[in-house]
Amino acid sequence: MNRFLAATGICCIATMAAAETPVIDVLTYDSFVTEWGPGPAIEKAFEAECGCDLRFTPAGDGAALLARLQLEGASTTADVVLGLDTNLTAAATRTGLFAPHGQTPALNLPVDWTDATFLPYDWGWFAFVHKADHSFPADFKALADSDLKIVVQDPRSSTPGLGLVMWVQAAYGDQAGAIWEGLADNIVTVTPGWSEAYDLFLSGEADAVLSYTTSPAYHLIAEEDSSKAAAAMTEGNYLQVEVMGKLAGSDQAALADRFLAFMLSPAAQSILPTTNWMYPAVTPAEGLPKGFETLVQPTKSLLLGAEEAEAARRGAIDVWAEALAR
Repeated sequence: MNRFLAATGICCIATMAAAETPVIDVLTYDSFVTEWGPGPAIEKAFEAECGCDLRFTPAGDGAALLARLQLEGASTTADVVLGLDTNLTAAATRTGLFAPHGQTPALNLPVDWTDATFLPYDWGWFAFVHKADHSFPADFKALADSDLKIVVQDPRSSTPGLGLVMWVQAAYGDQAGAIWEGLADNIVTVTPGWSEAYDLFLSGEADAVLSYTTSPAYHLIAEEDSSKAAAAMTEGNYLQVEVMGKLAGSDQAALADRFLAFMLSPAAQSILPTTNWMYPAVTPAEGLPKGFETLVQPTKSLLLGAEEAEAARRGAIDVWAEALAR
């Protein structure tokens, strides 16, 4: 056989094999796909069982995902979106871009779950993280009266930032504007996303940062550092439930369903606590990693329902922006 023809034939076979490997594109937030985030381990574990190519596309922080989808519309190439939360699901549903998930998993959440479009994969409470050897004010009013410096995230681009705005709204309602006016001189800066804010806190630029009650677990488990703590507030701490959904226009619908199911399997759920540093939506049979038992447990949980959050979101952001602009 002609060597050139033989080589060409081998090349064609390899190309055809590669072309036949199905690809699933998951749109998510930046920190999910970092080397220290859950993305690499999730990708390796899912590809081992799906015979596919899992590709994560980062798109900023969580709230930026919705903005990108609204911009791309039906032209989006994503098959799955992972990283919205209940403050954004009503708006995401109204885009008409998502399909029902059709799954009935047994979940371990602090709230009942009935959403037919979005599935939770992890959850946590928002909290201010500070140095463990420093006390933290018991509520937002006391925080506003203190001289502590805090870093927060922009609610227009960040799900933690939006969570904080909804937290103040849920706790104080019509008095939210007064709370923000009081907090304005405590806020060192407002960052686009969580990573930038947390880095500023770690570098000593602020006394506390908006994060999660689970954030100290990272320092304790990964760094053997117990110097960070999270504050439970007397008003209650706002819940975040992170969700995923499949796009109705996906040409890999079956693979998207398989990915959603995988994300709630023990293989994936056991990865999340020590990579995404959140509580898993389905508690693994072996329980949570050692160190999670030390975390603060808020005595009161705050959460606006998806529709209620959507109705309040724009006004709550406007109140925040107006107060900080003064």
